[in-house]
Amino acid sequence: MSEEIKPVVNETADVAKQEQEIKEAPVNYGEKTLAELSGLFQQLKESEDRMKRSKEAEALKSAFYKRLSREKAEAGEDAAVEEPDDNTPVEDATVPMQSGPVSPFAAIEAGFKSLYMEYKKERAEFNKEQDAQREENLQKKQAIIEELKALVEEPGDMKDAFPKFRDIQNRWREVGPVPQQNFRDVNDTYQLHVTKFYDLVDINRELRDLDFKKNLEAKTAFCEQAEALGQDEDVVEAFKELQKLHEQWKDLGPVAKEFRDSIWERFRAATSVINKRYQAHFEGLKEQQAQNLEAKQALCEEVEAIADKEITSSTEWNALSKQIEEIQARWRTIGFATRKENQKVYDRFRAACDKFFERKRASFTEFKDSMNANLEKKMAIIAEAESLKDSTDWKATSDRFIELQKEWKEIGAVPRKKSEQIWKRFRAACDAFFTARDNRPDGPGSLSANLAAKKALIEAVKAYAPADAEADAAAAKDFAANWNEIGFVPFKEKDKVQAEYREAMQAKFPDFGGRRHERGGSRGAERRPLTEKDMLKEQFNALQQEIQTYENNIGFFGLSKGAEKLKAQMQERINAAKAKLEDLKAQIRAKEQEETQE
Repeated sequence: MSEEIKPVVNETADVAKQEQEIKEAPVNYGEKTLAELSGLFQQLKESEDRMKRSKEAEALKSAFYKRLSREKAEAGEDAAVEEPDDNTPVEDATVPMQSGPVSPFAAIEAGFKSLYMEYKKERAEFNKEQDAQREENLQKKQAIIEELKALVEEPGDMKDAFPKFRDIQNRWREVGPVPQQNFRDVNDTYQLHVTKFYDLVDINRELRDLDFKKNLEAKTAFCEQAEALGQDEDVVEAFKELQKLHEQWKDLGPVAKEFRDSIWERFRAATSVINKRYQAHFEGLKEQQAQNLEAKQALCEEVEAIADKEITSSTEWNALSKQIEEIQARWRTIGFATRKENQKVYDRFRAACDKFFERKRASFTEFKDSMNANLEKKMAIIAEAESLKDSTDWKATSDRFIELQKEWKEIGAVPRKKSEQIWKRFRAACDAFFTARDNRPDGPGSLSANLAAKKALIEAVKAYAPADAEADAAAAKDFAANWNEIGFVPFKEKDKVQAEYREAMQAKFPDFGGRRHERGGSRGAERRPLTEKDMLKEQFNALQQEIQTYENNIGFFGLSKGAEKLKAQMQERINAAKAKLEDLKAQIRAKEQEETQE
């Protein structure tokens, strides 16, 4: 009875099939750049084991052309690419000529295609040589089988037959692999004749027993090796070594009949341990890959929700961009998903990310167009301001400049590199007009003119010759009315000129500011003379208006980065005016208390 080899082959084949089904996913090339993919292919092409890495080469090629198509589309070019395949002539290593401007991707594509076609040509030659060698090996093994068959049919003297048989076995083991479709048939035929040789009735028992003994020693060693592999921590490597033992086991002859079942059971038991550990390893890997798939699907949902979100500001766009970058970093920490789903979930994740960043790009393009439109509006305001800056129609032009300033503030943002430049032009035009208006020496309504008018009025008060009480009261009332009708003076002169006016009025009209008795006459009936409290209130109201004007101006200055100094000066004026306002409040309250006491 011959040994049963078939169950071992079937068992290991089943496990190998499971390995193929749940094999770890290949390297994900989807995140590599074109340059990185070309570099990886160059390394593969120069490696010693390059002929065994054809699947890796095809994966690199596929990733390269997918990336190339995507980048061409993003650059606004035709996304179509001509990816070489098995039907592409090996001699074709060129990229089709393009009409119009040369694409920046042309050289990259040509370089990669040249590498790939060189590799394909080399592999084609390698495969051709391998096929020829396998055919040659098949012929050699068939010839050896014929020799073995002849030896079995006419063994002759066993002393001579055994050396021939040993020579046949050695030569059989030295011959390399045969075509896959012929392997089982030629191997089974060989084993059949080996068994027949051993089972010859007239075989020399001494030689046979010696051969059985050697075979038993070899198979026992195989069992020991297999049992040791069952304890190896590297389950995958142990399984690979087991396959080698199986190949060597098949090439050995039988052992004595009384040991055949036991040695086989021992070897099969060791094989089973390794197979179960190997299968458990990949079952665990499969479970982990399923968990990775769930984690990646959750990240896809996060990005898809962000990509569909309504976003209204650049700040929100930038914040969400950082959020997606964080999600992408988390993605890279997750291992591969199942082989079947890994590429699908990556494509889904990439599509969601691309959707978000395409929307962001479109939004910023729209925002840029809006800023350019705002720039045109502000340039139109600048043109009008510069055309008005030399105008002497002070009132109408002042009003128009105030309107232009309001319009300027209502217009949105402009490109950053233009913002400061156009602001300085507009500010210069405004300053040119208002400086000319306020500093004209004889212009009615200007601060300088108002100051001159108030000084003239003070001199008139000083020059007044007192008369009777009624005439003095009327004169005081007229002086006060004229003083209040004169507009603002330069801020730094305000307190000084006000003090001079009060001193002059007190000198000429001692009752000025005090409580007056009812005066007769037509003028007295028309209007009661202003008291000092009344004048304080008028100063209070005027000062409030000044503060409001200053605060409006400081808001306007805030549009310019270079206006910090002006803003600081204006704030000092506001603070001083508010302090003065509190002082006036105190004076008014004091006058009211005096009137109550009287």
